[in-house]
Amino acid sequence: MVRSIRRGAVAAVLVLSLAPLAAACGAGSNAASTEVKPDTESGAKGDVKVQNAFVLTDTSGPATVTARLFNNGNSEQDLQSVEIGSGLLAKLQGADGGSTVAVPAHSSVLLGGKGNPAAVLENSSESLRDGDVQNAAFTFSQAGAVKMQVTVMPAARYFAPYGPGALPTTAAPTTPSTPTGTATPTGKPTGTATPTGTATPTGTATPTS
Repeated sequence: MVRSIRRGAVAAVLVLSLAPLAAACGAGSNAASTEVKPDTESGAKGDVKVQNAFVLTDTSGPATVTARLFNNGNSEQDLQSVEIGSGLLAKLQGADGGSTVAVPAHSSVLLGGKGNPAAVLENSSESLRDGDVQNAAFTFSQAGAVKMQVTVMPAARYFAPYGPGALPTTAAPTTPSTPTGTATPTGKPTGTATPTGTATPTGTATPTS
């Protein structure tokens, strides 16, 4: 009797443990579980914290770095450099097209994606492979270097909006066109008409008496 109860309990446990797996398989390859954001390490130093950092690759362009930069201090922090691996430096560009990526006090900035500051790893296609884990250093003007590890991922699915794309640009002022020449009179009057002479009386009539 005791053995029968034990066998029934074991069978119930197996059914309950396999039920979630069966449900997941039935949902197919497009189940919500396939859209779960990958875990990533974060780093912090002083008032600055870096989260959700990845290197994103694309066959049609250079790799980029995406991350959320937090500044919990009372003064602005400027991101001065992003180094991946040993000596692979990113080209930084602000959302306004400048070379400064500023993180305001008590605020955060998303690095990567349309309309956001960018960190582009030019000529990096040979040194970065999808799935690799690389050392990274995010250096800030006051906090210094925040060191952590980042994973190299293709810019697809969840990462597609944050991957390589057109850098933010600022429209350059156009130079107004100037006239190539100024029309001037082709010549001056050849002369001024003056009277050729003055008529005078040829004589004066006098009475004959």
